[in-house]
Amino acid sequence: MTGMYEDSDGVRRVQGQVKWFNPHKGFGFIVSDEGGPDIMLHANVLRNYGISSISENCPIEIYAQNTKRGFQALQIIEISSPESGGRNESSFGLGDFDESGMKSLPLLPARVKWFDKLKGYGFANIFGRGDDVFIHMDVVRRCGMSNPQPGEALAIRVKDGRRGQMALEICEWESANSQPK
Repeated sequence: MTGMYEDSDGVRRVQGQVKWFNPHKGFGFIVSDEGGPDIMLHANVLRNYGISSISENCPIEIYAQNTKRGFQALQIIEISSPESGGRNESSFGLGDFDESGMKSLPLLPARVKWFDKLKGYGFANIFGRGDDVFIHMDVVRRCGMSNPQPGEALAIRVKDGRRGQMALEICEWESANSQPK
């Protein structure tokens, strides 16, 4: 999208990147590609989109409005996956898996069991299965998230790794329901 759309109520369609987001504080900020003031991103706006966290530098498209407290995101239109930034995903078994092969795998509904951002990994459980699925921090970042919360519903693509099942991709829950059968 080029330029910035604004309707009669002052609602703007904006593309930008997440400057930072802290799920414990419940907010963060977006920097518009057009420049201007930072745009506040509240946790409720993320929840309405179906996620509870988002990573820094993640490309995002939103509707925003100028309020008494400054520009605020009203609704998320789209979140794109950030570039890998040179991370070496082969260290945990993803380096040998190509993008087309990953997209051929089904998105499965799952819930986060636990995730520790400081340790850089966590686990999820696919509905109807008892096995844990390993989630590495690089997958979380690559998929545009920041800190998945216990109990959070996700859609995940899984492969068998050296030590069991591992997530190749995670995304918001709605993706599993909208996937063509």
